[in-house]
Amino acid sequence: MGDNDGQVPLPDLNGADAPPLADVGYQEDEQISRVAADLEAVFDVPVQVSAVLGRSKMDVGELLKLGPGAVLELDRRVGEAIDIYVNNRLVARGEVVLVEDKLGVTMTEIIKADT
Repeated sequence: MGDNDGQVPLPDLNGADAPPLADVGYQEDEQISRVAADLEAVFDVPVQVSAVLGRSKMDVGELLKLGPGAVLELDRRVGEAIDIYVNNRLVARGEVVLVEDKLGVTMTEIIKADT
């Protein structure tokens, strides 16, 4: 299984994949409004979203020895994409970003569902 199996790349809206501006108009707005109205029933359903920077395995004894300022080595390199899970299901990969004084995550690729 390759690194790109099951991944759906995001379209480049500024490039060749972008629809011509003449095609974007009232009909598309109306369709988006219809889709949003269809999904309105699930807008208040709570979901758990996790952004996983990396993982590490250790014994409980090692875990108990950790204190403030301890460095925990993860299985990812600096700059490598992080995994984004919704309800414990991998849905996307992304990058950590700084928004004002808070950390955030931007999605860079959507993972195709295996159903």
